[in-house]
Amino acid sequence: MLTKRIVPCLDIKNGRTVKGINFVDLRDAGDPVELAAIYAASGADELVFLDISATEERRKTLANLVLKVAEKINIPFTVGGGISSVEDVDILLQNGADKVSINSSAVKNPDLINQLAAKFGSQCITVAIDAKLIDGEWIVHLVGGKVPTKLNLFDWAKEVEERGAGEILFTSMNNDGTKNGFANEALAKLSTELNIPIIASGGAGNMQHFTDAFVKGKADAALAASVFHFKEIEIKDLKEELRKNGIAVRL
Repeated sequence: MLTKRIVPCLDIKNGRTVKGINFVDLRDAGDPVELAAIYAASGADELVFLDISATEERRKTLANLVLKVAEKINIPFTVGGGISSVEDVDILLQNGADKVSINSSAVKNPDLINQLAAKFGSQCITVAIDAKLIDGEWIVHLVGGKVPTKLNLFDWAKEVEERGAGEILFTSMNNDGTKNGFANEALAKLSTELNIPIIASGGAGNMQHFTDAFVKGKADAALAASVFHFKEIEIKDLKEELRKNGIAVRL
């Protein structure tokens, strides 16, 4: 049986880890290199780094940070934020990232998914989708959730899979930072309709929420930030609880 993955997420702004609610009201959560080392030692299965204010000029800054993190950890990590070309991905992978996450750039240029999958392999390519439930329909948003598109979450997710993405990181903007649980209905629909892994993101507040994401949401991995950063949940305790609930995890 494939084990379910627990994935701490570090949102990076100006070289620091930050966390907000519903994508706004950011507060400092610590040094990303230190946090990465702590998570790797405490049983996290993977790490996700998202440079939430990335611009072209800052690509070098992020590459340096990736290199520092890669030297400290022994688990896979995914880097995202401002990636818009094959060259960007090349730099990050050379600096120690295992996977990259693309979001806005994939919507603006869907062929980028095909290009990256062809060059680096699907296993390297995660497509992040931020979506908001508006009048009963999940609408994809860009630029850190600020810009709505006309894309439907499920249609876009299918296209992403067909173009060669290896997994999807789905963040519910309605749930993000609220600690009220993941968007399990949407997760279950994604997991049922697609054949690639789905990472649940947005809404973790307690251990039961993770169990629900795996059981009700059928997610392959669950990502969280503040509950880990501020030590509300310890990963070791979480995994023991999941195992008690019959969920296969790597201890």
